[in-house]
Amino acid sequence: MTSESTTGSPTGNPTDDTTDWLALLATAHREFAARIESVEDWDAPTPDTEWSVRDLVAHVTEEQQWVPLLLAGSTTAEARLAITPLGDDLPVEWHRYSRAAQAAWASADLGADVHLSYDTVTVSDYLTEQVGDVTIHSWDLARATGAPEALDDRLVDAVWGLFEPQAARLQSSGLYAPVVPVPTDAPLQIRLLALTGRDAS
Repeated sequence: MTSESTTGSPTGNPTDDTTDWLALLATAHREFAARIESVEDWDAPTPDTEWSVRDLVAHVTEEQQWVPLLLAGSTTAEARLAITPLGDDLPVEWHRYSRAAQAAWASADLGADVHLSYDTVTVSDYLTEQVGDVTIHSWDLARATGAPEALDDRLVDAVWGLFEPQAARLQSSGLYAPVVPVPTDAPLQIRLLALTGRDAS
């Protein structure tokens, strides 16, 4: 499958206004942090075929570096100049930037606009993209490290509701591998991952 970045991941985001996406983001970050604790081989391959475990963790951590800057109104060009390279201790870096990102989300105006690499979208849409990104990559990291793969049911439900209505759009974006065929009665997590080109069987 291909790798993807949410600063360039058009989802269109048909969201449910009653969903607490901030709480879901915190849950997704906890899921990812738990899988980081299972890493023993940083050079091991991942379901993101272009990335090692180190690359995967660095990617998700770097995505958090963008959040406070973009939510503060920076363009992607301005933010890129302000972002510093990650240190060698990726678990420490993850916790540092995860905390900073969640603090920025907590004070953000969800109805405001934010400038991403592909478009200007609402902060709410950017938030849902981040929930989806961290959730899916939590499974990637679990599969790569042999950690438990079951994701929080609320996350799976929410991200399925986000991704499934726009399956054709996601595929046409070129950011995901082709959908993996699975039975229609397969567990929802299996169907969600299959939608993003991941074989979770």
